[in-house]
Amino acid sequence: MTTIRVLLAEDQAMIREALAALLSFEDDIEVVAQVGRGDEVITATNASSPDVALLDIEMPGMDGLAAAAELHAKHPDTKIVILTTFGRPGYLRRAMESGVSGFIVKDSPADKLAATIRQVRDGQRVIDPDLAAAALAEGTSPLTPRERDVLAACTDGKTIQQIAQAVYLSEGTVRNYLSACIGKTGARNRAEACRIAEERGWL
Repeated sequence: MTTIRVLLAEDQAMIREALAALLSFEDDIEVVAQVGRGDEVITATNASSPDVALLDIEMPGMDGLAAAAELHAKHPDTKIVILTTFGRPGYLRRAMESGVSGFIVKDSPADKLAATIRQVRDGQRVIDPDLAAAALAEGTSPLTPRERDVLAACTDGKTIQQIAQAVYLSEGTVRNYLSACIGKTGARNRAEACRIAEERGWL
């Protein structure tokens, strides 16, 4: 029996340790590395050579989707599973674009996690069926990459001037992008546009 080497990336220590304990009961799975930040995933992968990387989305340093994209580019043989509380269709689409092989939500049954790890190691793709259906129904993000950058920069209440400095654009251009974002999301203002885009996984 071949042992599947797993890396866990989860910022909440209690959840990370619980996942490691849960997987330790599986005879064919070994957790070889644990990290609490997205920007530690590559270093840990270099050191431990996991077969499967289990990544949360919300992590400091780098979110799980960005970490997945970097990991897929640098270690294409390492399979990636996103395990998250955020079952949003937009996140699923971004995950697939990042080379992710599995996407399951944290309220899935415990035995599904081990089964998913085995399936992706064997070359299968495992996606929560309800989430997949929702992603197909919702369609792709209407935001351009630059609109997404500008909208993401205003999520913490920055002024137009601060956003312009953050994304290296003029204030007028920022206003134009924000206006486009508001129109595309059907929002009444930029705060609502941010909320809608976040809920749909577009940011």
